[in-house]
Amino acid sequence: MVQNRVGVVGFPIEHSLSPVMHNAAFKALGMDGEWLYDAMAIPPDIADYAVKEPQRHGYIGLNVTIPFKQKALEWARPDEIARAVGAVNTLDFRDDTGTNTDVDGFIGDLQAHDVAITGEKVLVLGAGGAARAAVYGLVREGAEVVVVNRTMERASNMLFQLTISAGIQGVKALTLDEVVDWKPSLIVNSTSAGMYPQVDSSPWITGVPIPQGATLYDMVYTPAKTKLMQQVESAGGRAIGGLGMLARQGAEAFKIWTGVEPPIDVMLNTLRTELSKRESQE
Repeated sequence: MVQNRVGVVGFPIEHSLSPVMHNAAFKALGMDGEWLYDAMAIPPDIADYAVKEPQRHGYIGLNVTIPFKQKALEWARPDEIARAVGAVNTLDFRDDTGTNTDVDGFIGDLQAHDVAITGEKVLVLGAGGAARAAVYGLVREGAEVVVVNRTMERASNMLFQLTISAGIQGVKALTLDEVVDWKPSLIVNSTSAGMYPQVDSSPWITGVPIPQGATLYDMVYTPAKTKLMQQVESAGGRAIGGLGMLARQGAEAFKIWTGVEPPIDVMLNTLRTELSKRESQE
């Protein structure tokens, strides 16, 4: 009999890869008889039920995804990372705390790929929640960061909010042309451009040269190789997809709930297999 239940809430939620990833990890560690991870679709107009109902049914904790990541700041005591990023993606009901594992998942995957961060010039594309997590994590690790977004005003507003929430200063919002002259060694795509099914789109403006020798980290993980990744590789750069970030942010939540080190290789391989299966069914 399952004694410990965790899961993910969001809307829609049927696309989530988290249940198959976490349950594979539980099985690999022989924990599947005691632990279960499932997904719950909660419409936005009854948002508070996203936390009330699982708590009432004895859940230990939850992952929180769109559209509830900001709302979840009200559902628990957010830690420093969650307050800085302005979003919670992991709740632990046992001590009523909330954190955001996207930051450590992102930085951890860069480190796993031996990507230099400290002292490096890094361009972040985008100005949404994923960009906030990226900028916060990169600055925390000692990188020099600039942000490019289609709307300069939105980028400036994001940086202003990070100054208030995390004391981050010195990060500039620039145009793509200005950044090329700046010569970043790392480019981070935190936009959804190129994500399935819009596989022909790219956040990189046509005609603007890609910085020579730059590494791209694309947070998009489906398809496995986005148009932007192809563009960077064609320009002689290195491109890394976001599947590792998905696995590592999930692994951080796994550790919070269970106190056990999760099998990252199992989680990654499970994600690759599941994505391949879904792509073949499309």
